[in-house]
Amino acid sequence: MSAPERTLVIAPGPTANGDLHLGHLAGPFLAADVCARYGRAAGGDVLFGTGVHFTQNYIVTTARRLGLSPQDLRVRSAAQVEQTLAAVGIEPDGFVRFGDRYVKTVRHFFERLHGLGRLRLKAVPFPYAPRTGEYLTDAYVRGGCPVCLADGCAGLCENCGHWIASGDLTDPRSTLHPDDPVELREQQVLVLPLEEYREALTAYFARQSATMRPRLAQMVEEILARPLPDYPLTLPISWGIPAPFPEVAGQVLYADAETIAWSMHTTALAAEQRGAVLSADDELWFSEAGAKVVYFFGSDAGFAFAVVGAAMLLALGDYALPEHFVTNEFYELEHDKFSTSRGHVVTGRQLAAEVPRDLIRFYLAATGPDFQRTNFTRGAMTQVTGARLVQPWNRVADKAAAWTGRGPLPVSERSREAAARILERFEAAFGVRRFSLTAGAFTLCEQLARLDRWEVTADDAGDFCHEVDLFLRCAAPLLIDLAAEALPDDRRIPARPYATQFTPVRLPRLAETGP
Repeated sequence: MSAPERTLVIAPGPTANGDLHLGHLAGPFLAADVCARYGRAAGGDVLFGTGVHFTQNYIVTTARRLGLSPQDLRVRSAAQVEQTLAAVGIEPDGFVRFGDRYVKTVRHFFERLHGLGRLRLKAVPFPYAPRTGEYLTDAYVRGGCPVCLADGCAGLCENCGHWIASGDLTDPRSTLHPDDPVELREQQVLVLPLEEYREALTAYFARQSATMRPRLAQMVEEILARPLPDYPLTLPISWGIPAPFPEVAGQVLYADAETIAWSMHTTALAAEQRGAVLSADDELWFSEAGAKVVYFFGSDAGFAFAVVGAAMLLALGDYALPEHFVTNEFYELEHDKFSTSRGHVVTGRQLAAEVPRDLIRFYLAATGPDFQRTNFTRGAMTQVTGARLVQPWNRVADKAAAWTGRGPLPVSERSREAAARILERFEAAFGVRRFSLTAGAFTLCEQLARLDRWEVTADDAGDFCHEVDLFLRCAAPLLIDLAAEALPDDRRIPARPYATQFTPVRLPRLAETGP
């Protein structure tokens, strides 16, 4: 029997300028965790990597606002992120922290691009603050997006998903010193000329079109309809990893261009955590390694990870291109955007202190922003989890309890056929090709409701308990604590139903409140 295909599941790390709130969790992090758990339970070889990103200058602006040093903020934030992931049961194999190995990986990646002659030295206009003598990029400068007209910082536009060069913002102004005059000045930086990869990128995204979600597909279509930009890989600022190239001495590597190097690092950490010994952080990414890369990220990160990431891999050659991009939209709190600065936020740790984490995971999945903005309210969470998960499951558990201790019960062909349909529906939701948290939560609710309606008799008790067991196995990637208690030794999902008899066991009940 051949070894299963290896899948590298990646949830790009948040900027290390604060804790994770529910908006983060309901997007890529819970989805990536469920995808990895489901893939393993179904017999796959899956590595899940995430972490924190430490070099964006949003860390500098947030630290200034909080009265902290940027270094202290990013160390504190990394610890908070790890604690919050653990609080809601998100368990990556690899977690990126800032250190010498990470810096070495990033520098080596860019040195390869540079050594192959893929970068160009170009004069690029940047907003410049004469009073401080500083160039303003990304979090340092705010203005209008020239594509969608929304107001925001340079870099990735949260509204339309396009990448906005600092010098292309309309009415640019300093975020740290809003009253300071700003002018445009050119500075020589190293760029990756994306237009040179148009043909390959067009062919690549044509293959992706069947599985890309609408907003990413729209962004890709729009950027390919116009000349692709020269994307800067170095910036004339001081926060970041120093660029190792003499022609841009004193500059740093652009944080948003670290995407692939960061991803390679987290998958290497994940493999090592599971016992592998690698010769380099990029070993799993070579085409010959045969791994499939699956990304989970917010739609506003699509340009950096999907477009620039693919272009850098194409420029280097020999690497596998990502197989799937699973994107999400924004998750709101009480119909307003989560905002740490305004105190309009709920963290995963806060909620997990009051609510069982299976209920949190279920509700975030059921209301997740897979395709459009969705909303979290505490009152709705209590109502939905009670009516659609806790109460029906407890009734199902009580019905199953009536048959425990009676020995093996027969399982009919009809039940095996029903079980096959259950497997198909969960695979349609949790398989990587069309992964959807909301579809998975919907499937869970529909199957649980069916079991809840079942009027069990002595003739079909074996069928009922058999299908409850299979339901638990398929729901286990989401309901992790219920599954751990009900199926302590084996949570594998069978490739096909084969049981001819089943021995019922006493099942745990769900509680509506936490410890």
